[in-house]
Amino acid sequence: MGQQGRPVEGKGGQRVIIHLNGYQQEFDKPRTLGDILHKMLGGQADEVLACFRAGEVLELNNVVEESAALTPITYRDEEGKRIFERSLRFVLLMAAKELYPDYKLRIEHSIGQGVYIEMEGRRLTPADVASLEGMMWDLIEKDLPFVRTRWSREEAISYFVSQDEMDKANLLSYRPYNFFDIYTCGGLSEYFYGAMLPSTGMLKAFALRARAPGLVLLLPDKDNPDKASDYISLPKHMAVFAQSNYWCKVLRCATAAELNNLVAHHKLRDFIRVNEAFHSKTLSEIAEDIVNRGARAVFIAGPSSSGKTTFANRLSIHLRVSGMEPVILSMDDFYRNRDELPLEADGQPDLEALSALDVPFLRECINSLLSGRETAMPRFDFTTQRRAQEPVMMKIGPNSPLIIEGIHGLNPALHEQVDSRLICRIYISQLTTINLDRHNRIRTTDARLLRRIIRDYQFRNTPPMRTLEMWDSVRRGEEKWIFPYQENADIVFNSALHYELSILKNFSDAILHQVPTDSPHYIKVNRLLKIMNYLLPASPEVYDEIPPLSILREFIGGNTLYREQQ
Repeated sequence: MGQQGRPVEGKGGQRVIIHLNGYQQEFDKPRTLGDILHKMLGGQADEVLACFRAGEVLELNNVVEESAALTPITYRDEEGKRIFERSLRFVLLMAAKELYPDYKLRIEHSIGQGVYIEMEGRRLTPADVASLEGMMWDLIEKDLPFVRTRWSREEAISYFVSQDEMDKANLLSYRPYNFFDIYTCGGLSEYFYGAMLPSTGMLKAFALRARAPGLVLLLPDKDNPDKASDYISLPKHMAVFAQSNYWCKVLRCATAAELNNLVAHHKLRDFIRVNEAFHSKTLSEIAEDIVNRGARAVFIAGPSSSGKTTFANRLSIHLRVSGMEPVILSMDDFYRNRDELPLEADGQPDLEALSALDVPFLRECINSLLSGRETAMPRFDFTTQRRAQEPVMMKIGPNSPLIIEGIHGLNPALHEQVDSRLICRIYISQLTTINLDRHNRIRTTDARLLRRIIRDYQFRNTPPMRTLEMWDSVRRGEEKWIFPYQENADIVFNSALHYELSILKNFSDAILHQVPTDSPHYIKVNRLLKIMNYLLPASPEVYDEIPPLSILREFIGGNTLYREQQ
């Protein structure tokens, strides 16, 4: 992407030069982005939801007053999906206000290619959901504009107080700005923390499905944006979210504003203790379950930065308390040599693919160990990107369950030759349940990316730009190799800690600001910075409350799992 230019002065007044998709066109006056796109792209402009320009997202109704290089954002882009979803949620809120004015919607979390939503104080029936969907289509057909206006801090807070949206009012009170951009449509005003479509008429595909006690808002299919995604039932996934939401309510900390209150009033220490105690309790229950099952092979899988390594080690400790002598086996040691790895479309090694591992050899080693034979185990040298010359001999006894950790742990291809009665499958992920407010969630993928950027920078000598460059490949790998198998799990563990964002804020800002605004990855950085901008940083004085075996220590430092015994 080229550098942003300066206005060009001509006889007809100010002119702007636009660079787009390798083409250049000059306009004799400032125009809206939507007008520019239709002039330059013709019918293809209908697919564009916004544009990226040197560090910011431009909405279609923004007036472009300076020469610029623009990158189109469509629904196939991550930011495009977010813009579409944000606008669709606004329409759902409008429909709910019209049909059920005495109740409030709460946006909970993602589920498949959709978003799970509940109505506080009301259990939604299939008839309720059908009514809401019908009203949404009516609002879309009217093609109502989303009008952005700038409100003073006092105006915004006063309005949301009047609407009994105290979660949003309290959050805005913590943000150090005097003005906020508020969107209004159909008599409803909202603050949505990001770009929107110009009008409801651009929302061409969606569906609602009843999922007691709430509903699922199904977004357009990622491969075919003209139709709604299919509903995928993920009962285990939903159960873990429900459990985490319950604990949020018990702890009275379900939003960023409530977390800020704990920080501001010096009550974070006790909150950390309770969070960590909950993790320990859950790990103890999982260990007991494994013992009762008589499992000999415990497969652990999860997406990037979910805390798999720390979880595996902590589970090992809890199993030892139960009288077991567990042995941890890392799938990373079964990577093929770099010159044998599968390649992505761009020619780069695909480290996320199942075929990047020597799966037959891994199965052979697992079965050999479970049979009680001494086995030559490989060790992968990440410095040379090759398998080490000398293997490590390993033998386990009948009281030693194997803990096998890696992103492919739930893939059936790994279990084909292992007696199913001896297997326990565990899925671990950072399933964030603290939201910005009732209508705006903090996405799990954003929380994981934040964890990874901080960990890579601090402990892997990897600058944030490199982590961001890898992230799209990581995400594609997760979508293909991890998420389709998550319901295969016997046990699901949520590694999120409700207090962690207040801690991560102390690490994230300085690291994220290293990414230049003209980077194509800055769109992700800007999003993370915005999220963290709503949070108060925890005092470093409370760090000593975070246990040395906490999953969070894997990302911020202070983990004692790998220290030599004194």
